[in-house]
Amino acid sequence: MGSNNRVEIMEIERDNLDELAEQCDDLKRVPPWNKQITVRGIVASLFIGIIYSVVVMKLNLTTGLVPNLNVSAALLAFVFVRAWTKLLEKAKFTTTPFTRQENTIIQTCAVSCYSIALGGGFGSYLLGLNKRTYEQAGVDTEGNPPGSYKEPALDWMIGFLFVVSFVGLLCLVPLRKIMIIDYKLSYPSGTATAVLINGFHSAKGDKMTKKQVHGFTKFFSLSFVWSFFQWFFAGGDQCGFVFFPTFGLKAFKQSFYFDFSMTYVGAGMICSHLVNLSLLLGAILSWGVMWPLIGKKKGVWFPQNIKETSMESLNGYKIFISIALILGDGLYNFCKTLWFTFRSMHSAFKKKNLQTAPDSKNQTLEARRNEVFIRDTIPFWLALVGYILFSIISIIVIPIMFPPLKWYYVLVAYIFAPSLCFCNAYGAGLTDMNMAYNYGKVALFVLASMVGKENGVVAGLIGCGLIKSMASISSDLMHDFKTGHLTLTSPRSMLVSQVIGTAIGCIVAPLTFFLFYKTFDVGNPNGEYKAPYALVYRNMAILGVEGFSALPHHCLHLCYGFFGFALLANLLRDVGPGKSGKWVPLPMAMAVPFLVGAYFAIDMCVGSLVVYVWHRIDKVRAPMMVPAVASGLICGDGLWILPSCILALFKISPPICMNFLPSKSN
Repeated sequence: MGSNNRVEIMEIERDNLDELAEQCDDLKRVPPWNKQITVRGIVASLFIGIIYSVVVMKLNLTTGLVPNLNVSAALLAFVFVRAWTKLLEKAKFTTTPFTRQENTIIQTCAVSCYSIALGGGFGSYLLGLNKRTYEQAGVDTEGNPPGSYKEPALDWMIGFLFVVSFVGLLCLVPLRKIMIIDYKLSYPSGTATAVLINGFHSAKGDKMTKKQVHGFTKFFSLSFVWSFFQWFFAGGDQCGFVFFPTFGLKAFKQSFYFDFSMTYVGAGMICSHLVNLSLLLGAILSWGVMWPLIGKKKGVWFPQNIKETSMESLNGYKIFISIALILGDGLYNFCKTLWFTFRSMHSAFKKKNLQTAPDSKNQTLEARRNEVFIRDTIPFWLALVGYILFSIISIIVIPIMFPPLKWYYVLVAYIFAPSLCFCNAYGAGLTDMNMAYNYGKVALFVLASMVGKENGVVAGLIGCGLIKSMASISSDLMHDFKTGHLTLTSPRSMLVSQVIGTAIGCIVAPLTFFLFYKTFDVGNPNGEYKAPYALVYRNMAILGVEGFSALPHHCLHLCYGFFGFALLANLLRDVGPGKSGKWVPLPMAMAVPFLVGAYFAIDMCVGSLVVYVWHRIDKVRAPMMVPAVASGLICGDGLWILPSCILALFKISPPICMNFLPSKSN
């Protein structure tokens, strides 16, 4: 047994040495930066960006929980271009080699495209401005003044995204060398993506890559066909497999059922077991225990004949208790990340002159990676002039779009934004946690309280979007720079691809949003597309304006309890014993089903169960195949959304309504 282990270890070491030698050879044939960006790459990025924009928009408008899809995008980029080149070769056309640099550029461009759909506020702060959300928050609610809404429209949404997004791109460009080379920040997601891309383009990775491509294609097809099949039975309200009462009708009324969504099953395969179990725990605690108990207090804690959507009804408890969990978790992680960031920076400055003696081959590879990364410089003056120019445009344009947010608030935001972006990007490099949404919430509360009752809600929501977009985009750029550093991709071509992807995203994301907004009943608390975070963000702004007077009866005490629970849970996970601490639930994940329901948590736990069983059966292949299969499930279901929306726009309805009712005897 011991000899077999030694043989395996020797084979692994030999493979690693071969890969190291192969990467050193690749250094000698790195294409120039302008050759790394290709026409087929841009086309592939557009295709992948559109698919993932649709997927992300669906997740945003249903649950608000979106897994990290960067690795999946790198896989899809490889599949797309490999299929493209094979078709051309069969047609007797000559094609240029598909390099890891081109793969990285496609992944970067596609991610920056769908990141606009993810972080553009379509399911949160921008949608929180519409009339429906304004009415759901209560037209008579203090701090929610009449007329404090703005209906979604393509023109102002595209303009707002263009104005806000490009400032974040240029914010931290001059610090790329400090973050990647000097501080040697790991950026785990960026590193994982680079490892995958390097594996695709290595000699030993070719066999496994073929299996991954086959797995992706197979489950992509199955997912698409399954979604198409389900459509035939969804011809009415609460019809089809989506409303299948898996655990009985009584459980179904409390949203406990499996809805056969391949998107959520795939997302559950990507997310960790802890995230999925935290979702399930939150669903059981809220829909299984708390909401039925609070519902019995109707007429005691809240009026008997009040609308279900009112903030003074059960809905108010759902919204504000989830806000308490989100804020407690966010505050803890915000403070923890800041402390960790400053402590790490202090240690880096103290140990600046202390160096270890790495292996000579690794040292050579690292030195040459650094050489490629530094060679194609991005002029400091270009980043500075670009930042100032886009900031001036924002200071002029945003107050015209949203008069409640005065120009001097925007100016102050852009003065402080680079320091906030740096802290966020540095923290993300250490922990892989993008805390942009927490910086946005701080801006929301500060602006809402400063502006006051009349205009505080609108100013807070837009200010939140401004800061969140900048912090998120600048952090994503550093993740991509890390990927580029490890795949020998020029930072200049990375920045250009980011610009192209962001510009595409600023157009694709609003179009995708309106595809859903015009086709489905977005914002209906009883429908599929609840868009729960739109109401959450609006109520946060009202809370910033009014304080605790906006809460329903006894809600404040419950909020105190859950806020404290969020702090305590995070503390136990960090300081508790290793084995028990890692099973402490995540408050942020628990908060999502409080608003949405239990069904998607069950879907994601099914995905987690599939991964667990797969790892038990085949430990070797499972880690490599799980991302490919999960990506296929997500993309297949996501692609069906496009034809289903087109059919709905042409008033073509499914022919059958499959519904489930209690028997006559009951």
